[in-house]
Amino acid sequence: MAWIYLALAGLFECGWAIGLKYTDGFAKPIPSALTVAALVVSMWTLSLSLKTIPVGTAYAVWVGIGAVGVSVLGMILFGESRDIMRIICLLVIVAGVVGLNLTSPS
Repeated sequence: MAWIYLALAGLFECGWAIGLKYTDGFAKPIPSALTVAALVVSMWTLSLSLKTIPVGTAYAVWVGIGAVGVSVLGMILFGESRDIMRIICLLVIVAGVVGLNLTSPS
């Protein structure tokens, strides 16, 4: 169950990070409220995962999910670069996250 919480935490991290783009410096109330809500859920589910997953592993996986997810969403939503080297680097992050998942206690 801890890994499910961690995956959810990573997905909500993507939500709040992308949400920041829509808040206009927290000047827009609805995007701002949704962004803060996603941040709270992300932190809460991360904290639940830390009951059994080592903090170093959980944090690295959480950041990895967020980094890859936000980068891919940036490409889709905002037309950010799809350069092959950028994609290769994202795949390296994915490989690291998978490796941490496979080598950490459940």
